[in-house]
Amino acid sequence: MQYRRFGRTELAMPVFSCGGMRYQYKWQDVPGWQIPKDNQANLEQTIRRAVELGINHIETARGYGSSEMQLGQVLPTLPRDRLIVQTKVEPMADARKFTRTVEQSLSNLRLDYVDLLGLHGINTPELLEWSVRPGGCVDAARKLQQQGKVRFIGFSTHAPTDVIVKTVETNQFDYINLHWYYIRQDNWAAIAAAHQHDMGVFIISPSDKGGMLYKPPQKLVELCTPLSPIVFNNLFCLSHSQVHTLSLGAARPSDFDEHLKTLDYLDRVDEVLPEILQRLEQEAMRSLGEEWYKTWQIGLPKLDDTPGRVNIRMILWLRNLAIAYDLEEYARIRYNMLGNSGHWVPGNKADQLHRLDLHPCLAQSPHAAKIPGLLADTHQWLGGEAVKRLSQQ
Repeated sequence: MQYRRFGRTELAMPVFSCGGMRYQYKWQDVPGWQIPKDNQANLEQTIRRAVELGINHIETARGYGSSEMQLGQVLPTLPRDRLIVQTKVEPMADARKFTRTVEQSLSNLRLDYVDLLGLHGINTPELLEWSVRPGGCVDAARKLQQQGKVRFIGFSTHAPTDVIVKTVETNQFDYINLHWYYIRQDNWAAIAAAHQHDMGVFIISPSDKGGMLYKPPQKLVELCTPLSPIVFNNLFCLSHSQVHTLSLGAARPSDFDEHLKTLDYLDRVDEVLPEILQRLEQEAMRSLGEEWYKTWQIGLPKLDDTPGRVNIRMILWLRNLAIAYDLEEYARIRYNMLGNSGHWVPGNKADQLHRLDLHPCLAQSPHAAKIPGLLADTHQWLGGEAVKRLSQQ
């Protein structure tokens, strides 16, 4: 395993983390006696395999249902000084409730302390305010830190880039969990800001949210050759020194195998990456048209400035991915989360365009005349039954 300095925490962080949102039994709290033995055995085997590989960062959240409690069956049996344990608790208006929830997490994990405590989902200005105001959740976390129950404090986010940068610039956090990978590079400004503040940078779910790369379309497989799409995406992320670790979201011990192939290329990125990047860009320009590929994002309105809160940027982005790389299944699932996932996947689908006049908010776009039609066509193509986030299931 290779390790990187995790910002000002000074932790030696493995370049891969064992994310804890896919091996648990349920997304709700359940009594321990309800957890099937085979599910618990699989979780324990996955954790032990991770530690054997040197993937000693175990990451979970209070919002991941039975994950913490199930991890509490295995973590105390492992050498504590070899582990970096992280859990996350959502920001709350009541900081006392936040503290009680963190205490519950420690009880579930059967640990005296966690190395990393993340405020889970600073996705809106209101949640940021709850977090950093005097007497808010960060102050509560600092008290827990003084008590030896938390070593370092960070945050995770699905927010727009400007909200993430604003959160980073409060300088209240030691690390950040955020989305950034090949198909979604818009958060680079947030990574750059985190680097300026010497924060650890953890990339959320690059293989799943980065295109469901564990079951890639044949077109993407061919474009990424001689690497698999998973290894390509890992290498793309880790080729940037500002990125420190990628969450693998393993559901079983064998899920680490493909990712480990990335390690063979980390010292020779320039031998393989440029050619693949060129092929991907050329195919996107060929299939989408060069002008659209280079200018589609210009002048798009912010979500709150868009009638009906239609998430124009996300819809056009998903359309591009489906056309350029055949990521149709991924695009369909993500599209149908709109209108159904709150601040985690904000905004609405393009199913009410007949009631809305989008032209004023598109006045700064060079593609203003055609975007409403593209949105309508995308809804016709990708629209379907509403999709829930995993934690809603």
